[in-house]
Amino acid sequence: MPRKVDDVRVDDRPSLDTLVRRLGAGGGFSAKGVADAVDVLATMLADPEMTLFLSFPADIVATGTRGVLASLVGGGYVDAVVTTCGTLDHDLARAYRPYYHGAWDLDDAALHRRRLYRLGNLVIPEANYGRVVEQRTRAVLRRLWSAGERTVSGRRLAQALGESIPAAARTSILRAAYEREVPVFVPGLTDGAVGSQLWLFWQDHRSLAIDLLADEQALSDLVYGARRTGAILLGGGISKHHTIWWNQFRDGLDAAVYITTAVEWDGSLSGARTREAISWGKLKPRAPHVTVEGDITVLLPLLIGAALERIGARPGAPAGAGRAGSAAVSARTLRRRPGLRGAKGP
Repeated sequence: MPRKVDDVRVDDRPSLDTLVRRLGAGGGFSAKGVADAVDVLATMLADPEMTLFLSFPADIVATGTRGVLASLVGGGYVDAVVTTCGTLDHDLARAYRPYYHGAWDLDDAALHRRRLYRLGNLVIPEANYGRVVEQRTRAVLRRLWSAGERTVSGRRLAQALGESIPAAARTSILRAAYEREVPVFVPGLTDGAVGSQLWLFWQDHRSLAIDLLADEQALSDLVYGARRTGAILLGGGISKHHTIWWNQFRDGLDAAVYITTAVEWDGSLSGARTREAISWGKLKPRAPHVTVEGDITVLLPLLIGAALERIGARPGAPAGAGRAGSAAVSARTLRRRPGLRGAKGP
């Protein structure tokens, strides 16, 4: 017999996992996708033998969703981050200065006159963004130069930026990645404020080389050294593509969850559902996979919160108490490739 549709109950103040299970029992429409996504997420997060990739664009780092991303990295649940240069920008800026609530329909010309940037319904003072990123990035580049480093990869730069961020910045993604020795890959490294500072620094330091191929080698090491791979794919663009691109060389991901607002019918990568990746060999045909349509800032806290509750993660647990307990995380940490652990080279 087909599964019957159950009505969703919320009057008993259910936990996140209980609510998600009830959404799945309710049958439709995107609610079923949310429940299915938590099933796959819980499996990936609890698997100590799975090398887990987290990919996302920069815009959500300007929002409170940054805290969820930082908790995934700092909690020891992911093995690699693939993102854009804007993530470096926003994470660095927010480690020192606040961003503010705004509105979608503010007068953009008036904001420009006041030196205020609008990012969706957020407002960012120019002094809290560009100036901070410029000063902090140049300080890090000067330190690397003074230490004799003449060749720097994107991964190494992200690590150095994370090291420079105060340990008190507990919701910083870069700081969490530095502390957990999680590599951060930025394939579009020059497309942002940090990238512009690289170019400006190079004007006076022409022997500085940016070694993007070192990043590709590190990704290759991760992919080929993995027993299984999974991916949490948030939004599309270069971050998503670079993640699934590298995994095709091992015959595809073993599991994936994708959240997007993009449409499928325009043929875009951002709109491509996970099932399309199977035809390219980027996702294994039998791999559990789910695409959930919706806003990441709404869905990700719900999905991750429910998945962590399901696998028994302790609220407020320190970094290292991640996947299925500290023993699982320790095993995963030991599996990390030697070239990725605290690398100070390219």
